Amino acid sequence: MHIDALEVHELGRVEEVRQGIIKISGLPNCVYGQMIEIGPERLKGMVTEFSPRTVLGIVFGDEHKVKVGDAVYGEGKPLVVPVGGNFIGRIVGALGQPMDVQEEIVYGELYPAFRNAAGVMEREPIDQPLQTGIKIIDLVVPVGKGQRELIVGDRQTGKTSIALDAIINQKGRDVICIYCWIGGAHSAFKKIISVLQQKGAMEYTLAVCASAGASTAEQYLAPYTATAMGEYFMYQGQDVLVVFDDLTKHAWVYRQMSLLMERPPGREAYPGDIFFLHSQLVERAGRLKPEFGGGSMTFLPIAETLQGDITGYVPSNLVSMTDGQIYLNSGLFQEGFKPAIDLELSVSRIGSKVQCPAIRALSRGLRYKYVQYRALLRLTRLRTRLSSEATQQLEEGKVLYELLVQENGAPVSLAEEIILFYALERKILTAFGIEKVRMFKEHIRAYMAQKEPGLLADIDKFRDLSDDIKKRLDNAINSYMREAAPI
Repeated sequence: MHIDALEVHELGRVEEVRQGIIKISGLPNCVYGQMIEIGPERLKGMVTEFSPRTVLGIVFGDEHKVKVGDAVYGEGKPLVVPVGGNFIGRIVGALGQPMDVQEEIVYGELYPAFRNAAGVMEREPIDQPLQTGIKIIDLVVPVGKGQRELIVGDRQTGKTSIALDAIINQKGRDVICIYCWIGGAHSAFKKIISVLQQKGAMEYTLAVCASAGASTAEQYLAPYTATAMGEYFMYQGQDVLVVFDDLTKHAWVYRQMSLLMERPPGREAYPGDIFFLHSQLVERAGRLKPEFGGGSMTFLPIAETLQGDITGYVPSNLVSMTDGQIYLNSGLFQEGFKPAIDLELSVSRIGSKVQCPAIRALSRGLRYKYVQYRALLRLTRLRTRLSSEATQQLEEGKVLYELLVQENGAPVSLAEEIILFYALERKILTAFGIEKVRMFKEHIRAYMAQKEPGLLADIDKFRDLSDDIKKRLDNAINSYMREAAPI
């Protein structure tokens, strides 16, 4: 005789509904983070707070479908999201549901959205570079695989552009990218996806979207879903890059939820656990030992400042829990220095450990030269007379400034970075006007590919400035100067 297996669920009732927050009676054995199903449509939800008499939960999806008196079924398990290789190239919501017009996604496994980070004994030191293709980052504020580097600055200063360039530059590098959109306009998200598609980046990228039109609960959940999907690939031994755009809006959403749940407000009306909100997220990045999977997960969280105030509550929280920050200055942006990265406030706490030998040698002293150039520039605005030595430093600084300027959507290769800054170190470019420097910057890569393909291949392969490579670089640059850019 065949007997169907019985499923036992705890049953509660909805007592109150307000903007996606529901108050439930019943569910005596619930735990924090437990999945629940609500009403006849079985909408997904999650327990966020409980007392001896009532339980509070959040609703994923259209909260207007939830009515007082609806049944609430306790799932008896933590909130899980689908993960797997079939998500690559797709756009999904906060619960992993497809949002594009393609077919349903066949997922491999279910991972908990809220999961403890890997322990210290499971991790390896971070010593491999994540090439962003952005010269100022790769040379002065380098990012390693497994690092957490905050991108912070005012609105409209190019924060998202930096993250997108980093994603575009992973083409052919065997890195899975995850772009997480939180709380922004859906039209802006569609433009970003269009850029990624045009550049061929969606072949190795998946997007998790909880735009401003999504429910508060979905906006809250989205970065944890993106992290769970990244963990799947990390434990499979792959390298992952995750961009959170942006965590300031995520904090706003959590503040809204917390005030509706009547949690005591603190500084700027944020609840006391706002630090835990993001720290439990960013600590899941890292690089695993081979016996635990051997993959890595790098985070580029984005945060917004108000009028350059990096000491704001949420930005300063994020600065304290990441491995460095890339600070974008609106003043630099307005003067045309793009990406508008302020090297006086930007830092990577991993530093030169993740740079290849050639980049490490060429980047030595660049920050100091740039900061010195900015100081001398301020003196010239005061019409102060400069010594011949200071004038020479000013000329070198102008060349450095020009080399660091870079257009959006045009990441450069490692070999090109090495060639450009080798020419700077040899002071070959200082004798030329800025127009010639611009020509050199734009055309040297194509010239080398045509005339010296073997040299480019050797630079990419060895990533070191041996005597032989230096000699060949000198000859190639001199040939370019004679043929393509005569004085």
